Amino acid sequence: MGATLQDYRLVFVGPMLGHSAVGDYAEDIVTAVRPYFGDVAQVRTGGPGEDTLADARRHRRAVAQLIADAPAGRVLVHAELSTAAISPFWATAGLRGVPVTGTVHDPPQGVWMPARTRFVAKSRLLNHGIHYPARPLSRKLEGAVYRDRTLFALTETGRQSIARVYPSTHTRYIPHVVRDRPDITPAHERPRAVGFFGHVYRGKGFEQIERLRALLPADIGIRVAGRGTEDLPAIAGVEILGPVDGAAEDAFFASVRAIVVPYGKRHFYADSFAASGVVAHATAYCTPQICTDYAALVELDEAAGAVVARVNQAGAPADSDTVTNALASAITGLLDDDARMAELSANSARTRQQRSAARTGEAFAAAWTETLGLDG
Repeated sequence: MGATLQDYRLVFVGPMLGHSAVGDYAEDIVTAVRPYFGDVAQVRTGGPGEDTLADARRHRRAVAQLIADAPAGRVLVHAELSTAAISPFWATAGLRGVPVTGTVHDPPQGVWMPARTRFVAKSRLLNHGIHYPARPLSRKLEGAVYRDRTLFALTETGRQSIARVYPSTHTRYIPHVVRDRPDITPAHERPRAVGFFGHVYRGKGFEQIERLRALLPADIGIRVAGRGTEDLPAIAGVEILGPVDGAAEDAFFASVRAIVVPYGKRHFYADSFAASGVVAHATAYCTPQICTDYAALVELDEAAGAVVARVNQAGAPADSDTVTNALASAITGLLDDDARMAELSANSARTRQQRSAARTGEAFAAAWTETLGLDG
């Protein structure tokens, strides 16, 4: 009988839990795939702009040592690659003689800002002064590192973008994992409110909350939760909760009928096609989503539990007023239709099952088995 993944060590490289949404995702994935390997060794790094040059070198040495200590020829290295998180990229760049794969969280590029050390990240001017002019160089650098590697994307749109920009790679699409969360009150029976959820950073659409508040009827509440939301300015008629975890997260989702996902362009370098961790969270609670059709969100539909405001179909991004007006219309239309909301919740429940940790782990294991030419 030939080798299987049980004969292999997985060297898993990604941000620590709690250090960006990618760190949270990494924790879910390494847990899901652990049963398929004989051994799993982790190198957990800082998030975007958190690691120093010394940290990156230390992580690279750790990866090399874990490879050296593995059974000869029986090691697979996998990295979680995301914008400005330098260590997963540099710790796996240039490795020879071992198979290396990666999940690209902000396709088509992985790191985008390969020199964004903690020192560089302190200055917006320095960071972009280095990286914006160097865009062609960084794209070529990533292409050289990824040549002949298998790269995973969490959306089909993202996979296509990687294949288009880096045709020398092998690309696969495995949807964003949906966590196991308790069943809560059905969406149409929850308070008449919508929620904004997730980490606060450019492109997440939190700046639209004030205008949405003005457009929505007064009897529709707005509740906001997630890391960094505690620093948002106070807005009359908007409840800002800050970070929520565990029972507090359960309670937040039980207090809203739908989650609004008003994403736009994250940075001015180029379009990226990231999957939405917020959508995955909402799906875990069978909570409908109301989103724009920006980038990879265009893949969502009511069959997956989402209402998509189609505003970017002319080939250029819609202006902010158009987006906000469309979202407000979608919100009122959904919250006034209990039957439709119940149907969307049922669709979210089905999507939750299809993208569970167990099924996602199985999908990665099958892809790695094929990539390594192992017995199934």
